[in-house]
Amino acid sequence: MTITRLSLSDFRSYRDAVITPGAGFVVLTGENGAGKTNILEAVSLLVPGRGLRGAPLGEMVRQGGPGGFGVAARLGDIEIGTGVQASAPERRIVRINGAQAPATALGEWVSALWLTPAMDRLFMEGASERRRFLDRLVLALVPGHATHAARYEAAMRQRNRLLADEAPADPEWLGALEAQMAAHGIALAQARADVVEALGARIAAQPEGPFARATLALEGWEPSQDFARDLRDGRARDAAAGRTLSGPHRTDLAVTHLAKQQAAARCSTGEQKALLLGIVLAHSELVAERTGRVPVLLLDEVAAHLDPVRRAALFERLAHGGGQVWMTGTEEALFAEAGSNATRLSVREGRIDS
Repeated sequence: MTITRLSLSDFRSYRDAVITPGAGFVVLTGENGAGKTNILEAVSLLVPGRGLRGAPLGEMVRQGGPGGFGVAARLGDIEIGTGVQASAPERRIVRINGAQAPATALGEWVSALWLTPAMDRLFMEGASERRRFLDRLVLALVPGHATHAARYEAAMRQRNRLLADEAPADPEWLGALEAQMAAHGIALAQARADVVEALGARIAAQPEGPFARATLALEGWEPSQDFARDLRDGRARDAAAGRTLSGPHRTDLAVTHLAKQQAAARCSTGEQKALLLGIVLAHSELVAERTGRVPVLLLDEVAAHLDPVRRAALFERLAHGGGQVWMTGTEEALFAEAGSNATRLSVREGRIDS
């Protein structure tokens, strides 16, 4: 899975930019604020979701531009494009080989994983951030996961509104929404459990190395044999709380440092970053094994806080994986061990130079 051409139009700091990267490492260097992460964000929009920043689409439009933006990529014989028009800056448009398609269809063609400095606090944040991280891992293996998540959330919002109304809600309408929540919620839970089990087994089987190994588990909600009945029985409780109190939206991803048997939240910052790296690298290998395609990796400032030994080990493992890896940094010296075949680009305020 290699992006051979990436073009940006009025996206963030770029009026017009074209990159023709190679199949391995793509190294982007430049000063802070030069626009390196913007390029990674553009690549992250080639998969379902809101990209690595999770920003509203309207914020991605170039300031002073005409009001819309476009991101297009070529992967072999496939042409993928996404963006917004000035007349509807929050309505995402997706095209695959020129034909309009839903955003969820992107998952059938591209898989991408990313690590950013903002994720360094993943284990210290609330459960919702870890749940989003987990769902990105699942999506790379189960393209339909995004559809189940969207339909579950939509049904839950309607149910919450009905329960909040002063007038008694139609029981049949509530029952229909709860049946939708049950069908999509169980599918969500099963996909998450399958990926956590497979990923945990792969991590456990790896030898000790420079990146800490993690054990993974799901907490917060246990699927029942009749989720729809549980929702029906919990209507009064949920109405009083103003929200649905049980379901896969309450799930949390628990991560433990395997060697120390210590929760990730209690580990040092360096250990937490190493745990995250280990999870992402193992997941990339799992995706390649199951789907036959190595996901694109987007690693923002990944080398900045690694010592030379760990940097060299990281580049060696990434090269062994055989996929395309986009990396950013402020200094070219950080990527000396990346090899002579890497595509090396210099980024300067809306310009990209080779």
